[in-house]
Amino acid sequence: MSLLRAILLLAALARVLELGYARRNTRRLLDQGAIEAGRNHYPALVALHIAWFLCLFFLVPADRTPQWPWLAFYLLLQPLRAWVMVSLGRFWTTRVLSLPGAPLVREGPYRFLRHPNYAIVELELITLPFAFGATGIAVVFGVANALLIAWRIKVEDRLLATRR
Repeated sequence: MSLLRAILLLAALARVLELGYARRNTRRLLDQGAIEAGRNHYPALVALHIAWFLCLFFLVPADRTPQWPWLAFYLLLQPLRAWVMVSLGRFWTTRVLSLPGAPLVREGPYRFLRHPNYAIVELELITLPFAFGATGIAVVFGVANALLIAWRIKVEDRLLATRR
């Protein structure tokens, strides 16, 4: 198996496990009275991420030699992603939810950035394609994700405004 395919397989496996964790947290939060916003953009985000994986899998030659600094940067993002998830704990989901009365998380990376997960995901979508010389995929998906995330941040900030 090529390095690219192995990384994509591991990344896809991680995302599937994250989605299971997110679904469990989402159900629990909704049962506790959480409010959801932004349902209309969620399918677009899911489609974008699936398309990104498929483009990398089918359009980038499996035997392409990686550019190691970009690949190292991508790999360094993974513990940061885990840091976000651990910091949010039971509040980490892939949806935009707010549990009235719950304190906002201001620990971990949230001490430094308001939306660290979005920054990490944006960097992932750019760096892995760059690591394998897929500049077009990096640019197209980086711009598309940035536009969707800008929309999502507005939705999320509006929802959380009452708790700030």
